[in-house]
Amino acid sequence: MPDPTDAPRAFRDRPVSFVRRGGRMTDGQERAWAAHADFYVIDVPRGEAETSVRAGAAIDPSAVWGRSAPLIVEIGSGQGHAIVSAATARPDADFLAVEVFTAGLARTMLNADRAGVRNLRLVEANAPEVLRHLLPPASVDEVWVFFPDPWHKSKHNKRRLIAPEFAGVAAHAIREGGMLRLATDWEAYARQMRTVLDDAPGFERAFDGQWAPRFEGRVLTAFEEKGERAGRSIRDLVYRRTSEALDLAPEAVDLVPETEEGADSA
Repeated sequence: MPDPTDAPRAFRDRPVSFVRRGGRMTDGQERAWAAHADFYVIDVPRGEAETSVRAGAAIDPSAVWGRSAPLIVEIGSGQGHAIVSAATARPDADFLAVEVFTAGLARTMLNADRAGVRNLRLVEANAPEVLRHLLPPASVDEVWVFFPDPWHKSKHNKRRLIAPEFAGVAAHAIREGGMLRLATDWEAYARQMRTVLDDAPGFERAFDGQWAPRFEGRVLTAFEEKGERAGRSIRDLVYRRTSEALDLAPEAVDLVPETEEGADSA
């Protein structure tokens, strides 16, 4: 029987970077969603697909969070371990978790509520469309992409999230001087990320040497420990948004959706 992942699932004529898994949530996750979604989840006007964001659907971050503060966006937030920890440690900043797996978002809300976190919001949507359509230009202080699906088989490499088009939408959303932080436990993908960002208009390296130091703001999760147990080194990268202006063409904005990290996180 053919491998079902061999046939590209096109989204605007591009293969997607994750396989969105079905299955219902547990009773606890259903209760968490019912109890907390009204506060934590941003209601998104949809476009063509279930997790798309309609063009022109931009939010006002100061209205959503009720204040003006640095905004940090995590793409592929999984079950929320990293972002809930970060939001707890930094009450001065606002956080947005972007994920396509509903169960992961439910767990994130549950953990956030238990921790008393109120500076966090969640969105169930494709990350590139969030960066292009939902968030105003130059409104984000940092974008985090930690352990995106490596799609390590060569025939699947085209599904990887970090590509020149993604760099374009990230630069569109990040303010001048803001940061794009990445981490992966797959060396080949780390090298691809570095090549893409080194060549990307609007970004410059914010580290010396081959790799950046481990980001102290990234909590050690079971997902990262799993990679280390498998003998894979963790590699960090960080890029600063420069003052270079971008001309983001409309046809270049609805790209591959976000990572599969949420499906594999512990």
